[in-house]
Amino acid sequence: MEGCGDFLQWLGPDTSMNILMCLKDPSDLIRVCSVSSSWRRFVIENSLSNQLCLRLFPEISSFAHVIEVENTIEPIVVKPDKSMEWEYLKRDHRVYAFLARGLTSFVRKDCLSEAIFASSTDNYPEESIQNTLEPSDRVEQRASYWSSEGESDPTVPEILDYKLISKLCVITEIHVQPFQAYFQFGFPIYSARAVRFRMGRPRSSMEIGSDFRDEFEAGRESPDFAFEWTYTSPEFPMAQENCLQKFKLPEPVLCIGGILQVELLGRVQRQELDGLFYICISHVQVVGRPLSSGFDVDIHGPSGRCTLKYYHGAEHCQSPTRAPEG
Repeated sequence: MEGCGDFLQWLGPDTSMNILMCLKDPSDLIRVCSVSSSWRRFVIENSLSNQLCLRLFPEISSFAHVIEVENTIEPIVVKPDKSMEWEYLKRDHRVYAFLARGLTSFVRKDCLSEAIFASSTDNYPEESIQNTLEPSDRVEQRASYWSSEGESDPTVPEILDYKLISKLCVITEIHVQPFQAYFQFGFPIYSARAVRFRMGRPRSSMEIGSDFRDEFEAGRESPDFAFEWTYTSPEFPMAQENCLQKFKLPEPVLCIGGILQVELLGRVQRQELDGLFYICISHVQVVGRPLSSGFDVDIHGPSGRCTLKYYHGAEHCQSPTRAPEG
């Protein structure tokens, strides 16, 4: 660069920022940093890796602080010719650069960890929400599905709440399979009329009160106030078909907090035995990218502000990306 000049200096900071802000691939930003020490300094001082993450997922604006976990044991050592502010800028650049690469990786994985709540259950535990984690509608010669209680009003909704495998997951699509009652006359399929999805985080005991949390964890209280929802999907129509129905979100969503809610809106199938409407689901699957091995978050109370924690040297950040399956 010494012999041919530096276009960042020619164009000035504002125009240079406008050009570099057009980059969308985290790898391109790393290449920019490798051009020269002045380009690297420009990227770091202007927090371009942070801004790239924000463009990819606006939810990142809730990150108030960044911590490299190794630095909680060994504090940053500041050299005499370096300012503390510069060390913090380098740390933030490093963490957000790894985060951007993780967010844009094309690994596909089922992100569900456990089922935590159903708004109603007809025959517990035989028809528990836990059955929806099984990929098959039959386990050891018995039917495996969740069933709501029966309702005379077909507009009554139901909700199913799940915990994801990480507090940080990029979710791209959600799959839901209605249950076909092969043991009933006519083999009815108990699908919902439509489905909608919410993502968010658990509220702390300080936010909702310890008495309410005890009631919720005992399964005697609605989760309406137990979670803070930060994303709500459009409403998707559900077909009355015995298949894994795939609902692709308009844009990938970064779920911070690791909670998913499936809203089942309306009922279409009446049971012949009692004349009531039911919803029955045999399987739920959440497709996305968990960031569990390299990153974690601490969420700070009602504000929802977070501390992003990066585990330096995690294998997650060293592994190559691969194309999605299927």
